[in-house]
Amino acid sequence: MTHAMRPPADTGPPPSREEQRSNLLRFLLVIAVGVAIAVATGAFPAVVVVVAILLMIMLHETGHFVTAKWTGMKVTEFFVGFGPRLWSVRRGETEYGVKAFPLGGYCRIIGMHNLEKVDPSDEPRAYRDQPFPQRLTVVLAGVVTHFVIAFVLLFVLTTAFGVPHLNRWDVGAVTRLGTGESPAQDAGLRLHDKVLSVDGHRVARWDDLRDYIRHRPGQTVTLVVERGGRMLRVATTLAKRNPDGEHVGFLGIGPHFPLVPQGPVRAVGHSAHELGSLTILSGKALGSFFAPSSLRDYGHQLTGEPADQAERGAQNRFLSPVGAVRVASEAAHTGVPEVLELLILINVFVGIFNLVPLLPLDGGHAAIAVYERIRSRRGRPYHADVAKLLPLTYAVVMVLLAIGLTSLWLDIVKPIANPFQ
Repeated sequence: MTHAMRPPADTGPPPSREEQRSNLLRFLLVIAVGVAIAVATGAFPAVVVVVAILLMIMLHETGHFVTAKWTGMKVTEFFVGFGPRLWSVRRGETEYGVKAFPLGGYCRIIGMHNLEKVDPSDEPRAYRDQPFPQRLTVVLAGVVTHFVIAFVLLFVLTTAFGVPHLNRWDVGAVTRLGTGESPAQDAGLRLHDKVLSVDGHRVARWDDLRDYIRHRPGQTVTLVVERGGRMLRVATTLAKRNPDGEHVGFLGIGPHFPLVPQGPVRAVGHSAHELGSLTILSGKALGSFFAPSSLRDYGHQLTGEPADQAERGAQNRFLSPVGAVRVASEAAHTGVPEVLELLILINVFVGIFNLVPLLPLDGGHAAIAVYERIRSRRGRPYHADVAKLLPLTYAVVMVLLAIGLTSLWLDIVKPIANPFQ
């Protein structure tokens, strides 16, 4: 939740203690019933993952909250959820509470921009009156929190479960194209098969097979496969897929790599390296989504044709809450490592996305802080006029809303394939 998107301060009086207590009891009753239904239907693991995602969002806001308090800014509200207030308590100058819709949360820091009216007695503690280092620290604290969470989860994943052994792999998934083609399934390949060679060429690593298949669209290949100690020879004709406008071969299998646990020292280095790699990949994925070709392919997904372009677009699209819940459920029913991987990817992507230098994202506030610092002179601080940025901000909000609605539609009518199969 970004600062510019925070709900405004409540204009009316908060509900009475009796009303808050009644609302909170109803809220807790709904949660209890929901948990009971989840347990009865076997969906409880997915609920746990969704709660973990919501907790990460609140930790983002906690980063803003803690740094704002630490730098002397005034925080008037810290709430879980949005909508009508169910329960709250005031401790000092801050009101803490729960609102009706638990879809995240927010903290309200006074004086985030020049359009906000602040009591003169509170002006020295307003965000806009703080030195540049303090303002930058507060607006970037949420992003930093996501990267810290991702690093910790990577460390846990590396030490408790391990890193993939790239020289030992077997078939971990048999997949299809959007057209329904699956050469691997036609050839009778199964999970846990070991591909030893292709057309007489030894296959030692997954990359060996992937690169060979990629350059032979439409050709027939012969595979030697080990299954349960027996050697099998199978032939199949590769399908064609069209990522980035280039025809490449498609077999329809995904690898499974055994995990090798690492010691704490090696895990630190590996986690840092993986975090850097994921950060770069997330940045590239975000940028490629808004490329003209990707937007065109995204449009083909919405219209339903042509199939190859829709398939290509499906590889790079946002998930709505519906899609996120579905993927969380699939991860939860696959295993703990997959859940950790999902949470790591979410944290890294949300961190990168929030760095986009446009309001209402955190990166927009950071960009304004940097611009104000450049324009300021000794003893003459410069304050940007946010009113001039409102048209652009509204445009960004409309784009985000459009992405959210179209992603919701696609996740309902064209859900992505299970990424953990």
